[in-house]
Amino acid sequence: MSACPPERSSRRGVAGKIGGVIPPSLLLEAYSRGVFPMGMPDGSVQWFSPDPRGIIPLESFHLSRRLARAMRAPGVDIRVDTAFADVVRACAAREDEDGTWITQDIFDSYTALFDLGAAHSVEVWKDGALAGGLYGVSVGCAFFGESMFHHERDASKIALAALVERLRARGFTLLDIQWVTPHLEQFGAVEIPRAAYLTRLAAAVTRKGRFA
Repeated sequence: MSACPPERSSRRGVAGKIGGVIPPSLLLEAYSRGVFPMGMPDGSVQWFSPDPRGIIPLESFHLSRRLARAMRAPGVDIRVDTAFADVVRACAAREDEDGTWITQDIFDSYTALFDLGAAHSVEVWKDGALAGGLYGVSVGCAFFGESMFHHERDASKIALAALVERLRARGFTLLDIQWVTPHLEQFGAVEIPRAAYLTRLAAAVTRKGRFA
């Protein structure tokens, strides 16, 4: 089994369907080729490769003064990979109103990838409680953001800012966000053509990177 190539995708991004838990090797192959999965209401898993593709250029990420202060506020603790499953569950719960794409198969697929050290969470703790966070996948010097959540104001924004700081410090060159939303535009998110994205991706995944 292999991930459908991005060139077979429509502009919406659909590249094909599979069912069940996705093997880690297939997930990593897919990300390396510009394709990612989402759970569908019928229980299947659909592959996507949007055109255009959303990214946040690491060199132009916008961190406001207010958010910088929030990151340093008393009681705020930023951690990495200490509560991955809880972060994914919280992301799934956040999206339940419209029908989450984080199905049980997706959850099991990414926790298996986490166990191998290829999926990661950035967590924001406030006074000892998980206040927000995000999770994604790391391949080479590329990081693929999957979802984020918050229970406290600004917690998901703090997680994103902490992620960018980490990626910059460790020489990463690509932060993929799949699609651009108004929320992410405030941080400098932009859309680029799929072909341009694939060129950047090919360069990033072949470089040696260490997220953890």
